[in-house]
Amino acid sequence: MPNIKSAKKRVKVTKVKSDINKAAKSNLKTILKGANDQDSILFAIKKVDQACAKGLMHKNCAARKKSQLALKLNAAKA
Repeated sequence: MPNIKSAKKRVKVTKVKSDINKAAKSNLKTILKGANDQDSILFAIKKVDQACAKGLMHKNCAARKKSQLALKLNAAKA
């Protein structure tokens, strides 16, 4: 446990932020798993873009997920 006041605050802030990020990542994974029809796939692509913009996901990972979703979307249309 830190002794310095600012270090104690950093521990608290880090805990809160990590909990928020963990919940957001979990929600994103749920959305990705549930993307089956056209509307949900388009919604999932939007959420991947938002997660990348927030820094929850690396840009290459986001591009890979969007590519996988686009393949799924094209298969659903055909």
